[in-house]
Amino acid sequence: MDFSSFLTSLGTSFVIFIVLMVLFAWLSTLQGNAVVYYPNRIVKGMEPWEGGSRTRNPFAWIKEALSSSEQDVINMSGIDTAVYFVFLSTVLGILVLSGIVLLPVLLPIAATDDGVKKNEHTSNTTSNGTFSDLDKLSMANIEVKSPRLWAFLVATYWVSVVTYFLTFKAYKHVSALRATALMSNEVKPEQFAVLVRDLPNATSGQTRKQQVDTYFKSIYPETFYRSMVVTNNKEVDKIWGELEGFKKKLARAEAIYALSQGNGQGTRPTNRIGFLGLCGKKVDSIEYYNEKIKELTQKLEAEQKVTLREKQQGSALVFFTSRVTAALAAQSLHAQMVDNWTVTEAPEPRQLIWSNLTIKFYDRIIRQYVVYIVVFLTIVFYMIPIAFISAVTTLKNLRKLLPFLKPIVDIAALKTVLEAYLPQLALIIFLALLPKFLLFLSKTEGIPSGSHVIRAASGKYFYFIVFNVFIGVTIGGTLFASIKTIEEKPNSVFDMLAKSLPGNATFFLTFVALKFFVGYGLELSRIVPLIIYHLKRKYLCKNEAELREAWFPGDINYATRVPSDMLIVTIVLCYSVIAPVIIPFGVLYFALGWLVLRNQALKVYVPAYESYGRMWPHMQIRIISALFLYQVTMLGYFGVMRFYYTPILVPLPILSLVFVFVCRKKFYGAFCHTVLEVASQELKETPHMEQIFKSFIPPSLISEKQEDEHFEDALSQVSRSESSV
Repeated sequence: MDFSSFLTSLGTSFVIFIVLMVLFAWLSTLQGNAVVYYPNRIVKGMEPWEGGSRTRNPFAWIKEALSSSEQDVINMSGIDTAVYFVFLSTVLGILVLSGIVLLPVLLPIAATDDGVKKNEHTSNTTSNGTFSDLDKLSMANIEVKSPRLWAFLVATYWVSVVTYFLTFKAYKHVSALRATALMSNEVKPEQFAVLVRDLPNATSGQTRKQQVDTYFKSIYPETFYRSMVVTNNKEVDKIWGELEGFKKKLARAEAIYALSQGNGQGTRPTNRIGFLGLCGKKVDSIEYYNEKIKELTQKLEAEQKVTLREKQQGSALVFFTSRVTAALAAQSLHAQMVDNWTVTEAPEPRQLIWSNLTIKFYDRIIRQYVVYIVVFLTIVFYMIPIAFISAVTTLKNLRKLLPFLKPIVDIAALKTVLEAYLPQLALIIFLALLPKFLLFLSKTEGIPSGSHVIRAASGKYFYFIVFNVFIGVTIGGTLFASIKTIEEKPNSVFDMLAKSLPGNATFFLTFVALKFFVGYGLELSRIVPLIIYHLKRKYLCKNEAELREAWFPGDINYATRVPSDMLIVTIVLCYSVIAPVIIPFGVLYFALGWLVLRNQALKVYVPAYESYGRMWPHMQIRIISALFLYQVTMLGYFGVMRFYYTPILVPLPILSLVFVFVCRKKFYGAFCHTVLEVASQELKETPHMEQIFKSFIPPSLISEKQEDEHFEDALSQVSRSESSV
């Protein structure tokens, strides 16, 4: 791809973004689209349009996003979303401060050397003669052993120092945000509970409930409230799911009947009760669903009794009347043996993964190592198709492999776009297959909460895309293009890989441009969710519940969004000194991302959980991981350039490891546990312990007869005289 093709593809991306932004400005003012573009405001009972007016400036969203405060984001989307914007702002600051120095200093130094011309004479250009215009603005244009390399060496230190300073500052800020949120005088149920796993076998004649109550009442006699023994809910969940399904079908059938009455027909809906509703006896839907609901309700009540009495497991939730006691209990060692009475902080009720709570201590460790091995093998073997895709999806190779495509790919207008974006599009589509698999693996580890599963999957996805996209594309593309040279001179492979870095920057320039122009354009315009919503509304939805399900947006999806952002951080950092021209693209990506996602956080996405910034330590360490990879890359590249003073860079990777260690020791403890001085803050009202307790009961075990004696076996009762509320 030559320079003119790159500019053409960049211009095409920009035009697409402008078109999508204009579409958003128009579509978001239409009354029927409010639930697609303002669902977060609607869920909170607010007017979709600020001030209730739809006739305002169509680009007012930009001003609103820029003028919104961090507190506005917290009020609308929670601490986790605010922390995500701290991440975006921090990376943006790193790139801006790096660019202020690197662009005006390194570009003239590179442009005024003549390394590319000398390489052309020796038939060894870094990008094989395809992108020499940008090569002249990179380290590829610097001669070997040139004293000009001093500027690039100092720049390597500058980027590192900026990253250390801003991430440390951000860590302090996020720590303060988390502490402020946890010190809130509002009652949060999870702050009064702990999760207890790995219960030892109960003594003969003692129930699980009695075992847990006796144990914790002896340790915390003043503040222990009651316990909830975790049960095996597989069967009761299945019945409850069927019951809820028939309730939805009944509501739909009644809505269809009401609609037909409005049309003057009054036809009662019918359905077949055979396989998939395609065969079998035809019945009146409303009567049939009512019968099934009655039948399943009785079955559910019977199964609830059996579950609570006979299916108790070796874990429990324990409740205290003081959040200081709960925080203290979660940080304390309760038994001599590490695999007995394992106590941790309780997640939010909506986050609990009940099926994972009962997995034993050593089972969890074995599962964790098995998952790590599977992830490692996935990373290694996925690199093969990734490298193959990066090498094959070029027009030149496609012509060879698929000759029948020649008439199509030779069309001038199409050729330019395909040449610029085909490898990147193939890579993005291929990567989209992975996140659900990684979420499944993380859940298999035995992690007890949804937010922790997302953090774990995010980490796996980050290492996957760094190794397979950044390293895989670089290595795969170079080896595929130079296989004959490597056969003749096997020892030249490392030298060739290092020299190929500036040339590979062109692939990543286009990749980043595609992500921020087209990716954020689609994010803002919400064209796909809009089309899906209107199709469901017209052909599928018959009542308000179904409509709400059709437009409900979910959350920001940190499991894939954060690793994707981290990939851009890695790419831009690693090429920031080698090819400084990539820095403005990184700045545009994070600046545009901040702006678009600020709008989405305030108006669109509804948070699925709140972990009070627990994702930040993972974000910070991965920024430093990207920096570490950048420092090692520069160390190797300077070595290939045969610069005598390359050893000056050796302290940088060591400094990064020390920095991570210091940050972990200074800040990480407050993210693992609730600090006691935070938990000791007074509440504005006395906590209603019964409501706190009931908020943790699984939906499948909630019953109007919950106070009956058969519930006492697992959901322990403590007399009000024995525990204060």
